[in-house]
Amino acid sequence: MIAIATVDQESQDLDLHVQLCAQRYAELDSRLTSLEVKTDLILAEIRQNKTEMTKIMVGTAGTVIASVLALIVTILIKF
Repeated sequence: MIAIATVDQESQDLDLHVQLCAQRYAELDSRLTSLEVKTDLILAEIRQNKTEMTKIMVGTAGTVIASVLALIVTILIKF
Protein backbone atom coordinates (compact mmCIF):
# COMPACT_ATOMS: atom_id res chain seq x y z
CA MET A 1 0.00 0.00 0.00
CA ILE A 2 2.97 2.33 0.43
CA ALA A 3 3.59 2.34 -3.31
CA ILE A 4 0.00 3.39 -4.04
CA ALA A 5 0.21 6.15 -1.46
CA THR A 6 3.50 7.32 -2.97
CA VAL A 7 1.97 7.37 -6.45
CA ASP A 8 -1.00 9.37 -5.17
CA GLN A 9 1.33 11.83 -3.41
CA GLU A 10 3.59 12.04 -6.43
CA SER A 11 0.71 12.85 -8.76
CA GLN A 12 -0.21 15.81 -6.56
CA ASP A 13 3.23 17.09 -5.55
CA LEU A 14 5.55 18.23 -8.35
CA ASP A 15 8.59 18.51 -6.06
CA LEU A 16 8.13 14.93 -4.86
CA HIS A 17 7.72 13.80 -8.46
CA VAL A 18 10.95 15.54 -9.46
CA GLN A 19 12.85 14.00 -6.54
CA LEU A 20 11.55 10.51 -7.28
CA CYS A 21 12.37 10.90 -10.97
CA ALA A 22 15.91 11.96 -10.06
CA GLN A 23 16.30 8.87 -7.86
CA ARG A 24 14.90 6.63 -10.59
CA TYR A 25 17.19 8.19 -13.18
CA ALA A 26 20.23 7.79 -10.92
CA GLU A 27 19.39 4.11 -10.35
CA LEU A 28 18.82 3.55 -14.07
CA ASP A 29 22.09 5.28 -14.92
CA SER A 30 23.93 3.17 -12.37
CA ARG A 31 22.50 -0.04 -13.78
CA LEU A 32 23.27 0.93 -17.37
CA THR A 33 26.83 1.87 -16.43
CA SER A 34 27.27 -1.49 -14.70
CA LEU A 35 25.88 -3.29 -17.74
CA GLU A 36 28.21 -1.34 -20.03
CA VAL A 37 31.24 -2.31 -17.94
CA LYS A 38 30.23 -5.97 -17.95
CA THR A 39 29.63 -5.89 -21.71
CA ASP A 40 33.05 -4.33 -22.30
CA LEU A 41 34.68 -7.08 -20.22
CA ILE A 42 32.85 -9.80 -22.15
CA LEU A 43 33.83 -8.27 -25.49
CA ALA A 44 37.46 -8.01 -24.40
CA GLU A 45 37.40 -11.68 -23.40
CA ILE A 46 35.87 -12.66 -26.74
CA ARG A 47 38.56 -10.73 -28.60
CA GLN A 48 41.25 -12.41 -26.49
CA ASN A 49 39.79 -15.86 -27.18
CA LYS A 50 39.53 -15.07 -30.89
CA THR A 51 43.23 -14.13 -30.99
CA GLU A 52 44.20 -17.30 -29.15
CA MET A 53 42.00 -19.43 -31.42
CA THR A 54 43.60 -17.86 -34.51
CA LYS A 55 47.07 -18.75 -33.19
CA ILE A 56 45.95 -22.34 -32.57
CA MET A 57 44.45 -22.64 -36.05
CA VAL A 58 47.58 -21.25 -37.74
CA GLY A 59 49.79 -23.61 -35.71
CA THR A 60 47.60 -26.58 -36.55
CA ALA A 61 47.54 -25.69 -40.26
CA GLY A 62 51.33 -25.38 -40.24
CA THR A 63 51.68 -28.77 -38.60
CA VAL A 64 49.35 -30.40 -41.12
CA ILE A 65 51.19 -28.82 -44.06
CA ALA A 66 54.58 -29.88 -42.68
CA SER A 67 53.28 -33.43 -42.14
CA VAL A 68 51.93 -33.68 -45.70
CA LEU A 69 55.20 -32.35 -47.13
CA ALA A 70 57.18 -34.83 -45.04
CA LEU A 71 54.95 -37.64 -46.28
CA ILE A 72 55.42 -36.57 -49.91
CA VAL A 73 59.20 -36.37 -49.48
CA THR A 74 59.26 -39.79 -47.81
CA ILE A 75 57.23 -41.32 -50.65
CA LEU A 76 59.47 -39.73 -53.30
CA ILE A 77 62.62 -40.97 -51.57
CA LYS A 78 61.29 -44.55 -51.27
CA PHE A 79 60.48 -44.79 -55.00
